[in-house]
Amino acid sequence: VQLQASGGGLVQAGGSLRLACAVSGRTFSSYLMGWFRQPPGKDREFVAAIAGDGRNTHYLDSVKGRFTISRDNGKNTVYLQMNSLKPEDTAAYYCAARGAGRGGSVSYAGAYESWGQGTKVTVSS
Repeated sequence: VQLQASGGGLVQAGGSLRLACAVSGRTFSSYLMGWFRQPPGKDREFVAAIAGDGRNTHYLDSVKGRFTISRDNGKNTVYLQMNSLKPEDTAAYYCAARGAGRGGSVSYAGAYESWGQGTKVTVSS
């Protein structure tokens, strides 16, 4: 599959952004989808994940209550709604897909088989 992320930009602290990740292929609903981010000079970290049917979601503790992951299987798209943004949310954000049957923690980047190109989010104080 191929993934195309979009929606990044510059926003003031307290503001909101919605990221989108369009996925090619006809089996989108079978993929667990995740969002990761890589702050400048730091390692990539897990942000959120959503099951193929959208029923189960997982979040990094520091974004719980502020970020919401969702998906539209009819549009082959996964979203990350980011509210109450903080300067520490500044990072390149990547979407990733993990096929059915692949085990491991949803927060483990190595378990994801396909990645988007990243979209940059900058939160100013």
